[in-house]
Amino acid sequence: MKKLVFALSLIVAASFGLNAQVTGGITTTDAAVPADGPKISLDKDVHDYGTIEQGAEGTCVFKVTNTGNAPLIISTCKGSCGCTVPKCTKEPVAPGASTEISVHYDTKRVGAINKTVTITSNAVDSPRKVIRIKGMINAKPTGGAPTNAGSPVVN
Repeated sequence: MKKLVFALSLIVAASFGLNAQVTGGITTTDAAVPADGPKISLDKDVHDYGTIEQGAEGTCVFKVTNTGNAPLIISTCKGSCGCTVPKCTKEPVAPGASTEISVHYDTKRVGAINKTVTITSNAVDSPRKVIRIKGMINAKPTGGAPTNAGSPVVN
């Protein structure tokens, strides 16, 4: 039993050692090494439509900022299904500058919204970023015969 515990301890210690790297003569972990290049930052990761009526406006906007020191290039924006259509610029976003990604959801569909958009870019911190839209779409009231709920019945 002692040999098994010792062997497992060596495996765990070895895995921590593999994560370290030498930079300029100083040993650091991967997370502590600052990366040069474009970096992507969003004003929000999720847009909540709340509860909306069928056929309501289904477009929302995510603000993307390049917080790095090189131009950010967004190569693709892809919705998780055909009902979620993102639009993003193909123009490089300069360091410190911002752009917008608009996402349109088809609100003709009734029920819960829980969709994703995957943003692919040259960002050194997160080359693939996933954003979400969520909410609930209620059906429009159907046109039926008018009711007189508060009127007295006359015979």
